[in-house]
Amino acid sequence: MSEELTPNQIKWTIHETNPELVEVVRARLSEVVDPEIGMNIIQLGLIRDVELENDIARLKMILTTPFCPYGPAMIEMTKAKAVEALNKPVTIEMGMDMWDFSMMEDPSALDWGLYA
Repeated sequence: MSEELTPNQIKWTIHETNPELVEVVRARLSEVVDPEIGMNIIQLGLIRDVELENDIARLKMILTTPFCPYGPAMIEMTKAKAVEALNKPVTIEMGMDMWDFSMMEDPSALDWGLYA
């Protein structure tokens, strides 16, 4: 049984190649929370792709800001949680996409009242 994607949920490479792993990867990565925002990296849409090639997992990740003070810690925690979920070596590639609210799985979840 494959997980149905929500409208803003990112379709990772493993959705096609290893669909049985999607739920466990999402669950583990959901444990990584951006301390400044208080939301996890899945909700924020920071994991742009998860791919398995040979015996290595590759994650493409972005941060909410290029100079996020918690970035290094979040990257290390993401790597550790991905290793737990996949039981494989993991590399994290930092994407150059600029994060914005539309990348969130549910953009309305982050109502800071910034826009009237």
